[in-house]
Amino acid sequence: SPPAALMSVLTTQELLLENILECIPVGECAVIQPLSDEFCLVLGYLLTWKLTLAFFKAASSQLRVLYSQYLRRTKSLNKLLYHLFRLMPENPVFSGPTSEVPNKDTKTFFTEELHLDVK
Repeated sequence: SPPAALMSVLTTQELLLENILECIPVGECAVIQPLSDEFCLVLGYLLTWKLTLAFFKAASSQLRVLYSQYLRRTKSLNKLLYHLFRLMPENPVFSGPTSEVPNKDTKTFFTEELHLDVK
């Protein structure tokens, strides 16, 4: 099975996100205030998934089978999709600092690289 500590963290974070997002229907965008406790929980959850996918990518084919069986059994992938469809903004325009000419192209969260600074 996948690294136990990572899966334990993922399970805990799934429960926390379900508590935060339970009253929001899939398809409606949850508004999470930057730097709030909820924001930190959501970011931690998404970063845990990024790490999980990195493990998956680096694993042997035999381990990938075990990982996918585990994720299917725990319905973690289903939960991820439900959470993403509640967190994804309807218009994902990127409002961060840009050095390019304004109005050249609309920047979105899907076209810009996110830089995380740990302080």
